[in-house]
Amino acid sequence: MPMNPMRSMLATSEAIAAEHGPLDALKETINHLCAPYYFVPLTTIILMVGLLTYRRWTKPRMALTLLFAFTVFYVGSMLDHAFFLIIKKPDNVPITIMIFSTLFCIWLAFRQAAINDERMTRGLPLIESGADDKVLVWPDLVFTELICLILCTAVLIVWAILLKAPLEPPANPTNIPNPSKAPWYFLGLQELLVYFDPWIAGVLLPGLIIVGLIALPYIDKNPRGNGYYTFSQRPMVITTFMFGFGIMWIVLIVLGTFLRGPNWNLFGPYETWDPHRPAALLNINVAEVFWVVLPEKTGLWKPGVPTQASFGLPVYLIREAPGLFILGGYFFVLPVLLAKSVCKKIYAQIGLIRYAIFWLLMSWMMFVPIKMVLRWLFNLKYFVAITEWFFNI
Repeated sequence: MPMNPMRSMLATSEAIAAEHGPLDALKETINHLCAPYYFVPLTTIILMVGLLTYRRWTKPRMALTLLFAFTVFYVGSMLDHAFFLIIKKPDNVPITIMIFSTLFCIWLAFRQAAINDERMTRGLPLIESGADDKVLVWPDLVFTELICLILCTAVLIVWAILLKAPLEPPANPTNIPNPSKAPWYFLGLQELLVYFDPWIAGVLLPGLIIVGLIALPYIDKNPRGNGYYTFSQRPMVITTFMFGFGIMWIVLIVLGTFLRGPNWNLFGPYETWDPHRPAALLNINVAEVFWVVLPEKTGLWKPGVPTQASFGLPVYLIREAPGLFILGGYFFVLPVLLAKSVCKKIYAQIGLIRYAIFWLLMSWMMFVPIKMVLRWLFNLKYFVAITEWFFNI
């Protein structure tokens, strides 16, 4: 029987610890945990635990302790040569700034929410109550903007002096960078191109992100939480936003920066990027699973992908019928079942039209991690692959 991946990881770490030392074993363990099928679920679990315990970890003493531990780990990792080569690239400097600034902004928002939620449970007024939000353009606003302008200019000047601009020579088809990566703010979209066709990863999903952000206040018209920080009064919307922003955007950028190496292969953060390392992958589609793999394993019907039209339907509809059935159930049948069971209360609150829009946005957001996990675990490429019409999902 094949060894459990976690047991295999522990056995490998123990062997490395016995041969090289505990530090190398720790690095190897982190490299294993940074495999996407561990990394993304672990970060999701950390996010959910953080949302459930936000009143504890946002306290200044606990937050400073966690920040100090993370900073020591992050800076200490730079002692590793492979990790330092990634960090020191001028293109990747914004990643470090993004990580720490994102952590600070999340802490600040949830700290304000924790204070407000505690005050509401005690019957005390909100911290925003009675605040005078009026600010004079002159001198308050203009003076503040001037100070920010000067500070940003100074930071950019120092940045430009210390780091060389990552400019490359004119494009040369005989000398292509490996890995060839997009700017850091597009690495999330580039990572999505591994799992989806360009029309989905580059057009549909970004469009749904923008539409979702616009539609979110209209889907959840709960008047509570407007104009003040809170989590207890808007848990669903905030959790949805944090998952979409934190996991589906920030984590994908980190994954594309630290874990994607030459030939877009996956590497651990402490692994040397070897351009000659092969990636033994055999991607399959749902149609191949249904028409070839299942009959070979079960013997229920003769294996073979349909090549002729039947029942008056084109051959590609017959061939992709299993994938169309799965997607149809996911996008159209599942929301009806949820509206009558788990999401019954939500459906009653927001109505049919808003529930349909809500499910359209949620289904595509959840479809991304589903497709990613299926690719990592089973090398599944497409649910539906109608190459005749360049329609692949």
